Amino acid sequence: MQSQKYRVPYSKSFLEFTLPHTMQATVIVSQPAEPVKDVPGAISEALAHPIGTKPLRELAGPSNRACIVFTDITRACPDHLLVPALLVELEKAGVRDEDITLLCGIGMHRSSTREEKITKLGAGIVERYLVIDNDPQNPLVLGDLGVTPGGVPVQLHRAVVEADLVIATGVVEPHQYAGYSGGCKTVAIGAAGEGLIAYTHGPVFIDHPGTRLGRIEDNPFHEAVTETARRANLRFILNVVLDDDQRVLCVLAGEPDQAFQELVTFAKSIYEVPIPHQYDIAIGGVGFPKDTNLYQASRAPSYLFFAPTPVVRPGGFLIIPARCEEGVGSGVGEQRFLAAMRDAPDLHFILDDARRNGVPPGQQRAFVMAKVLEQARVVIVGSECPELVAACKMIPAATMEAALALASNELGPSCDVLIVPHALLTLPVINSEHPAAPSRHGPGRGDIAHGRHDAARLGILDKEITKL
Repeated sequence: MQSQKYRVPYSKSFLEFTLPHTMQATVIVSQPAEPVKDVPGAISEALAHPIGTKPLRELAGPSNRACIVFTDITRACPDHLLVPALLVELEKAGVRDEDITLLCGIGMHRSSTREEKITKLGAGIVERYLVIDNDPQNPLVLGDLGVTPGGVPVQLHRAVVEADLVIATGVVEPHQYAGYSGGCKTVAIGAAGEGLIAYTHGPVFIDHPGTRLGRIEDNPFHEAVTETARRANLRFILNVVLDDDQRVLCVLAGEPDQAFQELVTFAKSIYEVPIPHQYDIAIGGVGFPKDTNLYQASRAPSYLFFAPTPVVRPGGFLIIPARCEEGVGSGVGEQRFLAAMRDAPDLHFILDDARRNGVPPGQQRAFVMAKVLEQARVVIVGSECPELVAACKMIPAATMEAALALASNELGPSCDVLIVPHALLTLPVINSEHPAAPSRHGPGRGDIAHGRHDAARLGILDKEITKL
């Protein structure tokens, strides 16, 4: 009997593997949906009929200074389609080229290269307009918009603060802090100063029970970015929802809150997938561009852990293939993450120090990963920087076979395995209607769920499974 092959994204390709015959697998992806066939047409339709506001060409005027905040290279948002369409609307409103600033919302990530700006926007746009990066540590380019009732210091790039009209692109997908990304977050975090990012990404927010994947109600992070964007006069968004292959499923434009709510409703119907119980092992795919460095790739184990209920049992394994050709990452935040993980004597030190003293932006990822590593082992497969993986208190493995052997040695050969090829998009949600999980060594372990949640409902990834 031939083995069954599985594959998950790895860099710009895939990594294929088989499981030991003693392990059983459940594979989940986002719910199936038909991609938009004519994306430029759908963008035009969204701009012509925005939600909750007038069309952009009617909001803008010839004397306006406009700022479009777009996502950086770590986001799969199709800004090369969204931004030109927004610029056409501004041109029709009579806004002059010299009154338009395109701000790359890097947050605390490294600055974008010229090549990355061209990839995101197109060479013609980069040549024609002023395209700049956020500069969160430079007080000379930051404007102060006060402090929110929740204590968040609102400092944003002056290109945003001084604009008459602020517009944002974005991709709406599960986000560990915001519940769902996109909407106000592109401006509120992408264009923010270090103080704002530090406060919203600190232990007080991360420890809050409302700060969860897939949750925007009673989520203090979501409330903070919404208030920040309101103070920044964000008036219009153009956002998309993508499938696992980064194809556009939905595009909407309009007033930030109303348009975002509709996008989240659609996104939940796609990304949230029921599973019957916790598993011994979860294998999460990342792929380009998120697996170019360890800081970004580590989102996958934390997403699986910070699902509404962690997808692995205490003591389980989270296995993440990630090339990490840029090491941990060269940005200020990435280097803070490395220093905190590497220099701490143990996980408790990271957690206690953060709760006592707070953390600067970037270092919050060390706090997050320490919370994950308290309960689970994280194995990074196929990285080009195994020494940095180990320094960050995770386990490097050259191959999937080595990672699975490590888990088997720790947990025993009879493990049930959850495979999530797109771990940053698919949000596994344990369904309480299922019976309690069987013992790891009992009958039925690891079977794909049956009954009311059939294969289509579970989003079983037929196209990612090749039977030999």
